[in-house]
Amino acid sequence: MSRVTFAEALVGAIADEMRRDPDVFLIGQDIGPFGGAMQGARGLFDEFGPRRVRDAPISESAMVGAAIGAALQGKRPIVEISFGEFLPCAMNQIVLQAANLRYMTDGDARVPVTIRTRVGDGPYRGHPQSYEAWFAHVPGLKVVMPSTPADARGLMTAAIRDDDPVLVFEQMFLYHAIRDEVPDGEHVVPIGPARLARAGLDVTVVATAWMVHRALEAARQLATEGIDVEVIDLRSLAPWDDDMVLRSVHKTGRLVVAHEAWKVGGIGAEIAAAVAERAFSHLRAPIARVGAPSIPIPSAAPLRTRVIPSAEQIGDAVRVTARDAGPAV
Repeated sequence: MSRVTFAEALVGAIADEMRRDPDVFLIGQDIGPFGGAMQGARGLFDEFGPRRVRDAPISESAMVGAAIGAALQGKRPIVEISFGEFLPCAMNQIVLQAANLRYMTDGDARVPVTIRTRVGDGPYRGHPQSYEAWFAHVPGLKVVMPSTPADARGLMTAAIRDDDPVLVFEQMFLYHAIRDEVPDGEHVVPIGPARLARAGLDVTVVATAWMVHRALEAARQLATEGIDVEVIDLRSLAPWDDDMVLRSVHKTGRLVVAHEAWKVGGIGAEIAAAVAERAFSHLRAPIARVGAPSIPIPSAAPLRTRVIPSAEQIGDAVRVTARDAGPAV
């Protein structure tokens, strides 16, 4: 085991896959000697050189389009989109081409493209919008969002090896703020299964990325109040682990979903709807959703702290949900 940061885990996974498979290469802006945004590609250029770490012009559509063409010819490209706010610049390539080519060719074409990008609040207060739910909505795309260094490494490895396009959303606050144990050697986390971050009996909280840590913080406080919270780290948004979520709700009878992105239309809405459809008879209280209000995430720190969901907000949602002690409906 090695104790590394979230960013180091991501870079380590990419480096290992580039060493293992000569068809893997990285393309993006400022990923050469500069080392990528927030040093997210640090050291890769020095080891693999300009043929496999390709600095690209400022054109997300060109980068993704070139990567799709390379993937169709047998390569395994990783596209670095510096920040998630620039994903719309490549929407045609991602949504209409990468996601559809396997279906349109009846499985003859494969598009093993990994698209990595940074989203959410972070140390530089820039580019905070989170668009992951857009892409989880699109058939043919896989979407992952790790919350720990170990999962960052394992899910990035799985994404690079996958024969379908995968988007890896990297939450910026986590990049250099947390350090944890990561297995040495090959480490693959399958795309799809969630992670049980904390077992509990009273309320289920399903969270993503940074909100997993805030949910765990809330759970520690709630434990002192006699409320036992189960926290599920979704970590894969498409596909997502409905089996684990439903089993947990069957046990607790209560559900809170929490993510940093906007509450309206967020991945939490899909989880809430699925639970309402398939486990309504087990619910002992209304489902609660925690997310950002429906406004652009502000850049100024004082305003942003009023918008990004907090541990206190998650705790308050759990308290309201736990207050209903009635039988399942």
